[in-house]
Formats: sequence, structure tokens, C-alpha cells
Amino acid sequence: MIRVFIVSLLLSIVAIPAIGAEIGEDGLHKQDWFTITFRDIAEDIVAAEEQGKRLALIFEQRGCIYCREVHEKVLTDPQVRDFIRDNFVVVQYNLYGDEEVIDSDGEELTEKTAARKWGVLFTPTILFMPEAPVDGQNARQSAVAAMPGAFHKGTFLDMFNWVNEKGYSGDEGFQQYHARRIRERSDAGQENTD
Repeated sequence: MIRVFIVSLLLSIVAIPAIGAEIGEDGLHKQDWFTITFRDIAEDIVAAEEQGKRLALIFEQRGCIYCREVHEKVLTDPQVRDFIRDNFVVVQYNLYGDEEVIDSDGEELTEKTAARKWGVLFTPTILFMPEAPVDGQNARQSAVAAMPGAFHKGTFLDMFNWVNEKGYSGDEGFQQYHARRIRERSDAGQENTD
């Protein structure tokens, strides 16, 4: 009897979903503050700008352990979540999805053909879009930055800050910016979360 109870208890623990990582019908991890759109890149850029925000496209895939890590440990952090939610419109894409996408150059694609066209190979990958659509350029060509892979809080937040501050248009590349921010946090006695 005790053995049956222990086995049942262990099975129920394994079946409990991770806190903060809701999974949708498509198998992707979800955040309630992600935005659902018609995936028309040019329209989404304009809509984000009208809200005083920037557009970020996040590519994920079913079963991605790195996506889960980002959702459970980074995007649930109040400092990260609040900064991104206040400054960006985040639209989720499925690396192997069939939802229709209209590229910023006007080409009609699916999520998976858009991923191939834009050279998205890893999940998660975040493409940071310009403040306004760029005529004749696809989303990858007009993206101001890309973040391929999963990073910890410090790097993640520094990238979103760097894009928000338009660091891509200055002389300080992201790696220099990030190194400076690490030094500044260290000098201020703040924990570096990288």
C-alpha cells in the first residue's frame, strides 16, 4: 500500500507543469503579455510605434528546453517582464508553424518559411525590428539586432535595454555595452546575473 502511494505521489509530481511556463495548444511556452497579431510585420511595427514601443519577434519551438528556461527563469522575473512589457510588443512565432506571415517586403509566408528566409536556426531567437518599416527590406534585413539563444537575466535585459536606447546606431556595440553594464553593476555592488 505504501509503495502504491509513493509511486502515485512521484507520478503526480512529474505531471505538475512548471510554474510560470504555461504551454499553449501549439506546444509553445506562453506569457500572458505576449501580443497576438495577424503577423503582418510592417503593420506590427507601426502598431508598436503607435504605443510608443518597439516590435520584437521571438521564435520558439515545441519541446525547446532553452525556451522553457527563458520562460521560467527570465521572462517571469518582474524586472525583466516589466521592462519588456513597458517598452516592447512581443509577438511569438513557431519555428515550424504554418500560420500566415506577411513579411515587411510584402511576401506572404508561413512561420516556418519566414524562419528559413530570415536565417533563424536556433530557438529561442529574438529579432528586434526598427522603429518604422524599411521599404523593400524583409524582416531580417531590417532588424536592428538579433538575439539567438537563451541567456540569463543580465544579458537578456541588457540586450533589450541596448535596443531600447538605440545602441545599434551608435559606436558602442552590444558586447561593449554589456561589458560596461556588468562593470557598472559590479561597481554599484549589484549582483550580475549572467
